[in-house]
Amino acid sequence: MLLAVSRPRLRFARAAWHGPRAWVAALSAGMTLAIVWAFCAGVTVWTPAALVAVPLVALTAIWISGGAATALLGIALPAPARAPVPEGWTPVSRTAILVMLCKEAPEPLAGHLVALHAGLARARLDGATQIFVLSDTFGADLVRQEEAALHPLMAAGVLRYRRRARNTGRKPGNIAEWVSTHGDLFDHMLVLDADSRMTPRRIRRMIWQMEQRPRLGLLQAGIALRPGTTRLGRHQRGSARLLSRGFGRGFAAWSGDSSNYWGHNAIIRLAAFRTATSLPVLPGRAPFGGPLLSHDFIEAAWIRRAGWAVALDPDSSGSAEEAPQSVAALLSRDRRWCQGNLQHLRLLAEPGLDPVSRVHLAMGILSYIVAPAWVILVALIASGGVSVVGVLPLIVVAAVLLVPKLCALIDGWRRARTAKRRAVVSRAWAAELAVSSVIAPLVLLRQAGSVAAVCLGRDCGWKSGNRRDPALPPGLSEAAVGAGLVAVGTLAAGPAALWLAPVALPLCFAPLVIRVMDAPA
Repeated sequence: MLLAVSRPRLRFARAAWHGPRAWVAALSAGMTLAIVWAFCAGVTVWTPAALVAVPLVALTAIWISGGAATALLGIALPAPARAPVPEGWTPVSRTAILVMLCKEAPEPLAGHLVALHAGLARARLDGATQIFVLSDTFGADLVRQEEAALHPLMAAGVLRYRRRARNTGRKPGNIAEWVSTHGDLFDHMLVLDADSRMTPRRIRRMIWQMEQRPRLGLLQAGIALRPGTTRLGRHQRGSARLLSRGFGRGFAAWSGDSSNYWGHNAIIRLAAFRTATSLPVLPGRAPFGGPLLSHDFIEAAWIRRAGWAVALDPDSSGSAEEAPQSVAALLSRDRRWCQGNLQHLRLLAEPGLDPVSRVHLAMGILSYIVAPAWVILVALIASGGVSVVGVLPLIVVAAVLLVPKLCALIDGWRRARTAKRRAVVSRAWAAELAVSSVIAPLVLLRQAGSVAAVCLGRDCGWKSGNRRDPALPPGLSEAAVGAGLVAVGTLAAGPAALWLAPVALPLCFAPLVIRVMDAPA
């Protein structure tokens, strides 16, 4: 029986900026001002280049301060009380589990879905849920492989499988097409990617949460990472386990009922999603025009604009995805995200959006804009255009950067009850800090290149955005930039060259770093 849910009234006018939002705003502003003040105190000569550097420092400071403030809020807040799902509860609503597939290997997915189907039956959810695999795979060989893996499951009643002949609109178009043909039969849809994993226990809890909150339009689950097969994959999983717990609590606290959507591992009320099925197609040509690449942020904003709550449950238990297992794959995905987030520049002023939804869009844009700002700052300091002396600016920046990591260490120590476990947490924390410090300059340099490519009109579409000459060893271009920074900084920047060391040295060794990170774990 489908639930009758009335459309909620808009409440944006009463969404006061107090409590967690006020704390995060105040902390972010304070840390931003501290970084800018420390930089200005270290400038010896106020040249035109130094004046240009100040807003670039402020832009970068806003980004890192926002993350630090969110982590501080997460560590300061008590763990949220989680009401247990009643033992004998069974859903009165119907939920479709949509698994999106496009050219991924179907055999691992098929094995997982067999286990998921059996688990749903044990959780007494088989009558309230149905699994759909929605495919946009193309290519005769890939289609045959996919059908061979999934047709037996369809015949056994495990799932319903549909492959579109034309993948119009990509993933959003596929979901919208399913909504138009099957949406009336369900109250909710749980969206998963082919590499997503959710346990029946977590699915049961999410359905229960939707039924308890009739105004809730979208509930995003926290997401852990599946075990990696390479050192990079292992590093990303360890980093997520350390950092995401407290950060997720802080993010959920200040975003409240105007949270965000990450495209998968989320349950959505169909009545709410229908308000976001007609996503805008931006006028003009790609990369700034055309279909939206980062559609999930916009879907969340549209659902919130229609008056529904969008919430994050930061708990990642029973919810996971696979991370990129090579540096090239990581950068390729990041290139597409860069273009998708920069498209949101054209939607920031969209009428009727909740203010917090605009903050999400702005922070997504800023997450990429800071990369070229950082590159310009490094170039100005390396060339001697900006003369900065003393260690105070470096100490303040490093302190703000360390805040989320220190919060993660404190949180890990709280949960580790024995000295042995705390030693494990400390070693994992130190390893994460070392590896992320080495990788960060490589990623920022590539992100700056991605922003430049988008501004120059280069469209990556849904393809890899990091093509390179296969004759060139990976990381060679980064190593050349690092060597150039060392040479120019030593000659022109003098004592300020110390500022460049944390950036230049990892770049110099980029080929070795990439080889080590891509190696099997």
